[in-house]
Amino acid sequence: MNTLPASLQNHRASAASTQCTTIGEVRYSPSKSLCFFVNMGGAVIGGALTFSWGALAIFVCSTGVVLLLGHSLGSHRKLIHDSYQCPKWLEYVLVYLGVQVGLAGPIGLLRQHELRDYAQRLPQCHDYLRHGRAFWVDAWWQLHCDLQLENPPKIEIESHISQDWFYQFLEKTWMAQQLPIAILFYFWGGWAFVFWGVCARITAGVFGHWLIGYFAHNHGGMHYEVHGAAVQGRNIYFTSLLTMGECWHNNHHAFPGSARLGLLPGEWDPGWWVLTGLRHAGLVWAIKLPNDLPFRTELGVVHPNRSFAKKYAHQREETILPLAN
Repeated sequence: MNTLPASLQNHRASAASTQCTTIGEVRYSPSKSLCFFVNMGGAVIGGALTFSWGALAIFVCSTGVVLLLGHSLGSHRKLIHDSYQCPKWLEYVLVYLGVQVGLAGPIGLLRQHELRDYAQRLPQCHDYLRHGRAFWVDAWWQLHCDLQLENPPKIEIESHISQDWFYQFLEKTWMAQQLPIAILFYFWGGWAFVFWGVCARITAGVFGHWLIGYFAHNHGGMHYEVHGAAVQGRNIYFTSLLTMGECWHNNHHAFPGSARLGLLPGEWDPGWWVLTGLRHAGLVWAIKLPNDLPFRTELGVVHPNRSFAKKYAHQREETILPLAN
């Protein structure tokens, strides 16, 4: 492990060999596949039979809420990267909304993220972990299959997360957490609200998560390069509002612990906008930005001569890292 950069030596995942994420078998997951097909069937068939403008509005609003407050702010920027601090009750609310996306329980999602993140920073990793196959092959793999590694890395989750009573409860019941919302929507607007507010929302969240993940590791612009990494993150332009800022994946690969993902002028980041509002309200503090993170020797600037709105020297004068106001 001495040959690994410092950012991996302090990772939640660890292994004796850098080959730990290269050898494995992609296997069909009946439960994962069935869950996706059931929700997609409810969205396509049930949604078509019960369409109304009110139901469509429920889909748009509920999907936006769980993606912005739940997945982006709760699951990703808070639970996984701990890029800001907030009251525990607010953290619970945000992470609960993240469970509503339908990807996994909070602990399971954290473990999935750490495995993929660790693998992508190594010199080589399995194609499943790097979205390295053709478009439709990757779609089948990610939406209907799981990867079984021969010698997976060990992943250690901090006890304040893994032993938290609320997170343990959500981990055991994450699929059932859709039922209270479905019941509420049923009594509010009948089956139309269920099909659009639950089935269509889950389908859009799960499919969209894969779709952005595929493009964010294969196509798009780059400001930074992580030298020695198996895969580079890419910035997917024109999708910032749909992804709540999660589309700036090249920025995220460069500064994983930053609460702000859109770093340059024009890189809209709705998650950052909400965090700024919560900070002004006194509900969020200790927000981490790129210059608050440890220096990474493996990080380089792709276009060093590009003119940025503002430039920061980060620990070494020759390393210029851009960050917009």
